[in-house]
Amino acid sequence: MSLLDSPSLHIVERFLDLAAYRQSLVAGNIANIDTPGYHTRDIDFRSELQKVIDGCDTPEKPLPFNVPGLMQRPDGNDVSVDRESLALAQTQIQFRIGVELARHEFRMVSTAINEGKSS
Repeated sequence: MSLLDSPSLHIVERFLDLAAYRQSLVAGNIANIDTPGYHTRDIDFRSELQKVIDGCDTPEKPLPFNVPGLMQRPDGNDVSVDRESLALAQTQIQFRIGVELARHEFRMVSTAINEGKSS
């Protein structure tokens, strides 16, 4: 196993993939806010990340689901600007965390390389 193919880096990679995918779902929800009959879609970020941590093989993109329990407007659309704004903020924070985790992993690799040079 190479330093760039570590289990922790794989988890960080999937973390970023999940955050980016959820962000695209949220953006799609916002884009369809005026589409009659459109239902809000999302993924269970924590559950999907736990599958990765547990070592389960997961598909590249998890299956989104229609979010239950949201209030529908008379046209059948259930997208809430407030919910989507919160979800957008959450995914932005999750993505920033993932980037920082990736930076940490690469700093550790860089430190290992540079310390090896001085020996």
